Amino acid sequence: MCLIICMLSFPLTTSNKIVFAQGNKSEFARQIDQILNQHPFVKGAIAGVSVRSATTGKLIYSHQGDTRLTPASNIKLLTAASALSTLGQDYTFHTELLTEGAIKWNVLMGDIYLKGKGDPTLLPEDFKQFAKEIKNRGIKIINGDLIGDDFWYDDVRYSIDEPWSDETAYYGTQISALTASPDKDFNAGTVIVEVSPGKEMNQKATVTIRPKTNYVRIRNETTTVADSEFNNVLISRVHGQNEIRITGAIPISTPTKKEWIAVWEPTKYALDLFKQALNEENIKVLGNIKVDKTPNNATLLLTHHSMPLSKLLIPFMKLSNNGHGELLIKEMGKVVKGEGSWVKGLEVEENTLTTLGVQVEAIDIRDGSGISHINLVPANEITQLLYQSQQMKWFSVFSSSLPIAGSSEKMIGGTLRNRMKNRLFQGNVKAKTGTLTNVSALSGFVKSKNDQTLIFSIILNHLNDEAEGKQIEEEIVNVLATSEI
Repeated sequence: MCLIICMLSFPLTTSNKIVFAQGNKSEFARQIDQILNQHPFVKGAIAGVSVRSATTGKLIYSHQGDTRLTPASNIKLLTAASALSTLGQDYTFHTELLTEGAIKWNVLMGDIYLKGKGDPTLLPEDFKQFAKEIKNRGIKIINGDLIGDDFWYDDVRYSIDEPWSDETAYYGTQISALTASPDKDFNAGTVIVEVSPGKEMNQKATVTIRPKTNYVRIRNETTTVADSEFNNVLISRVHGQNEIRITGAIPISTPTKKEWIAVWEPTKYALDLFKQALNEENIKVLGNIKVDKTPNNATLLLTHHSMPLSKLLIPFMKLSNNGHGELLIKEMGKVVKGEGSWVKGLEVEENTLTTLGVQVEAIDIRDGSGISHINLVPANEITQLLYQSQQMKWFSVFSSSLPIAGSSEKMIGGTLRNRMKNRLFQGNVKAKTGTLTNVSALSGFVKSKNDQTLIFSIILNHLNDEAEGKQIEEEIVNVLATSEI
């Protein structure tokens, strides 16, 4: 185990760091030391722990706090703060509908363009509204192609370190400037697959897709079996295709299994939903579905605005939505550098983090979601960011986006809704969770026994099981909440 360095009750340097002298540790520091030195789940792992006063910003506890560790979704704290600083809390994403044709006798003589500018919140009902507005213009036939323009961002769909095994999962979706979400969790670029047992033994399971779309195909290789048998239903997507394969046995009394599955190439998925909406309004498209740039001389028919960033942060942070993190990186690159790419977006983020007191030379950021195992951030830098964020005009928005421990409401408790439900924690802990294979993290705010707000960051790497890290985090937070600091 590493030597634990705590903090003195007075500063030894001109920095905010305080180092406890030998034999002068506070009781709460000794308790955290004991957890990190003796807990079996920490054995063989690497732990970075940082605690600051929310009032003064002084570092009051640090265990390997300057060691760069993989923060998992705690990287979203950096993304959210950077986006609020760069784009502003009122920022919205736009989607445009344009044409270069003229309307003659209820016929649009030309192509129609759906131009995406990064909105991850487009729902099936939004495409239906687009179709209704076209109908209100008297258009019954589109004598041209239906073209999707996703060139607001570059054509790189995955962040640099995303593993191939995640590409069908809702947290590993492809990033496109034109995409769609199936519901108000806003997992853009996914469809919801629901699998229920057949009505009789040996029948195939019943499979439904939401929203209804012809963009994906289903290969149902399931069997309904007796309740005494094992449920081993697996939902996957064939690499490079939109064929969703469902295999395995499902016991006859099993509740419906639901999964969000990422589609391959979400641009055409959005176009398919739009074409369906046009069909429902009896508007015929005589041409094909294509992807291309909108001509400069195209006429704007309508503009759709997303919810403001202040509201988008709720599903992003509460539900730890990876796709939103990557879109925000690309959007910052597009707005500031004129290029919607990870490279330019991360440059903007690093510049912004510098203004928020983060030592960017001490970190390595590879994406906006935290899915990369190569992201490296010291716990002390996270607590410094959280402290400095309190001084920003957008802090109330930022703070409101953090999951609240023990609150069962999905868009309040978020990823902490099923954790820390006792009275000590409930409503008292506001923090961002983080989970990757063998990685767990938790960073945020907690009030101590004497009502002092503390900023903390706990990053655990090289765990045998990332689920075990949750217990370590909660034991440390328990020390903070029950101590007089």
